[in-house]
Amino acid sequence: MVRETTARRIFKQTIEAVNYLHSLHIVHRDIKLDNILVEESSRMVKLIDFGFSVVISGGQRLKVFCGTPSYMAPEIVRKQDYDGKPVDIWAVGVLLFVMLTGSFPFKGVSEQDLYSKIQRGHYRHNHDALPRQARYVIAKMLETDPRKRITAAELLKEPYIAC
Repeated sequence: MVRETTARRIFKQTIEAVNYLHSLHIVHRDIKLDNILVEESSRMVKLIDFGFSVVISGGQRLKVFCGTPSYMAPEIVRKQDYDGKPVDIWAVGVLLFVMLTGSFPFKGVSEQDLYSKIQRGHYRHNHDALPRQARYVIAKMLETDPRKRITAAELLKEPYIAC
């Protein structure tokens, strides 16, 4: 868990990186805390590990089951063809939740249990750990319907992130 001001700064830079990648039609597919580096002197965020990344072309659907289980979007755990960009947004939603609360939004006693909870999209949180604006933005990222999930460009306009 990190202070909210630090989490917002890291998150904003991560979203800027994701928005840039998406503008180039690149999907990362493994965004997680382990793949975020913060340069000590400049406090700049660097997104690393592009091992699952792909370049997509207009409307291309992806089929590969990949990523880190706790960060996987419902459409991946359902093993459906999926649009890659909303998958990245789901992962950054999990990332923000973890930074602010110190725990994952979805937990299971087994991988199957975890996947079941992700598919339902119901998560519990301590209201004291999540500021109201953060809860609102996280809910837009952890939307189970990828067609309704907020985009990186839209996120950058959200007051919680834009400041």
